Order: sequence, then structure tokens, then C-alpha cells
Amino acid sequence: MANAISMAVEIKNKKANYQYELTERFTAGIQLKGTEIKSIRGGKASIGEAYCKLINKELFVFNMYIAEYENAGYATHEERRQRKLLLDKVELKKITRKMKDVGLTIVPTLVFINENGWAKMNIAIAKGKKMHDKRDDLKKKDIKRDIDRGMTE
Repeated sequence: MANAISMAVEIKNKKANYQYELTERFTAGIQLKGTEIKSIRGGKASIGEAYCKLINKELFVFNMYIAEYENAGYATHEERRQRKLLLDKVELKKITRKMKDVGLTIVPTLVFINENGWAKMNIAIAKGKKMHDKRDDLKKKDIKRDIDRGMTE
């Protein structure tokens, strides 16, 4: 049953590839409280406006939306609280070194449930794209779509 759940939940940050040039990727666990995992399993979460920040050698995700679980009763959770990301010390040191470069940020790209039933988040070290880079990506996407259409006809 855990496999059926894990395949169903994939909450993506669709804007990340468009707005940022993603360089290095990591997978981190998310420290959740109470009924947050039930809302994520239900697909009622969003990372569209979320961002990550290093605080005291620990990584946190801010502005990640997890809806309140409707059957929680009185034990509800805050929808947009900061949540700690769980990474190895080696990975945290690597991210800390990379973040010393100017213009880099940490962007959440995907939230999923792994085969063991744990909530995980894919994050990437990213550099913001300029407007002309975004336009070039859109042109390439349009050309690829036209080529694919031509092959199917």
C-alpha cells in the first residue's frame, strides 16, 4: 500500500525550471508535525512560493503551504510555518560552501512520499535567469513542440 501512495503524491514547483538555472540537486527529509503528513499524502500542499534558507548550520524551508487536515479536530497545524530539512552533515557543508557565492539560492523543486512512507523534498542550488534566458528557453520549447508535432503527422 505504501507504494501506491508514494506514486500518487508529487507536488512540483513548476516555476523553478523557468525562473532559475538549477545546478546541483539534493534530496532532504522534511520534519513534520501532527497531521501535516496526512495533508501531503492527500496532495494538499504547495511549494510554488517556497524558498530555503540556512540558519545556524541547519536548512529550513519557508512559505511552504500544507493545508489543514479536515479530520484533525483541535490538533491542527500552522499552514505556512518554517520546517526543518533533514540532510547529512556532508551535504549541509557542501550547500554552505556553495551559498557563499553571490547570486545563488536554494529552491525546492519537488515534494514526494518515498517507498517507506516518509515525506521528502528535492531541492536545488540555483542561479536566477535573466529575461533573455527565459525567452530563449521558451523558443527552444516551441521549436521542440513543433518538431514533435511534425513527426506525429
